[in-house]
Amino acid sequence: MQRVFHFDTAVEPYVSDAAVVQCFDHRFGLATQKFIKRIGVTRPDVITIAGSIRALTSSTEEYERAFVLEQLRTSIAIHQTRRVLLFSHSDCGRYGGLAAFGHDRQAEKAFHQSELEQAAKVIRHEFPNLEVSCYHAAEDGVWEVK
Repeated sequence: MQRVFHFDTAVEPYVSDAAVVQCFDHRFGLATQKFIKRIGVTRPDVITIAGSIRALTSSTEEYERAFVLEQLRTSIAIHQTRRVLLFSHSDCGRYGGLAAFGHDRQAEKAFHQSELEQAAKVIRHEFPNLEVSCYHAAEDGVWEVK
């Protein structure tokens, strides 16, 4: 092997502040990263999958749900993760984009709120000791679902 990039990293055991489930749509990546840092999460285990929470709620493919849950199990087992942050985002292609909601941003936000609540319920059922927080990234910021 030939080193092509040099960096130094800590060698002590890694403990994650939170597992983050997010979509691979890069449009919201920077905002999500900045928000996560702002709320004090500096060591995230990031689980990136097309449609993010759709894998836990309305996906027709059981392997997607199994994949996300297994990634969470792994994060808990090897990085002692005790918190999960779930992110959805506006204009998500896996949900048909904004067009699927007749370009009605409020209808889209209401739908994603429901999806986030369902995803959180799935995670709480599988992992009752995890703290779960839900967020929706939109063109005008990150919204928390309470």
